[in-house]
Amino acid sequence: MAILALINGPNLNLLGVRDPLRYGATSLSSITEQLTTTASARGVTLEHYQSNSEGALIDTIQEGRSRWAGLIINPGGYTHTSIALRDALEILTVPIIEVHLSNIHAREPFRHHSYISPLARGVIVGLGARGYRLALDALLGMLEEQGSQV
Repeated sequence: MAILALINGPNLNLLGVRDPLRYGATSLSSITEQLTTTASARGVTLEHYQSNSEGALIDTIQEGRSRWAGLIINPGGYTHTSIALRDALEILTVPIIEVHLSNIHAREPFRHHSYISPLARGVIVGLGARGYRLALDALLGMLEEQGSQV
């Protein structure tokens, strides 16, 4: 059975509480439950990680690199600042989908640049929690096209 990873960075543990007009009212646990159910129905295991710590995210990526068939990541604020996180992702040989709840390109100028996007097969921005579902569907489709067991 294929294993996919869902990684969420800083402050995403506060979804539904933190600025719901910008990030939506859906909690991270609700998003994770929906994705886990969808993945399971398609014969895939979804591992979920969230941390506010850059080092913990990097450790998780290094530990999972040989198990995962694909990765969905919302790096949060580390999108725009963390070369170390980018370097950790660069070691992966599986498809990466980058997700952002808000449209980072319509926000403050410092949010327009992503260190992660050049490594991603696809980037989904501005679609709220729906972006995670679209990312999972896209990743599952990629795996099916590659002939992976999904």
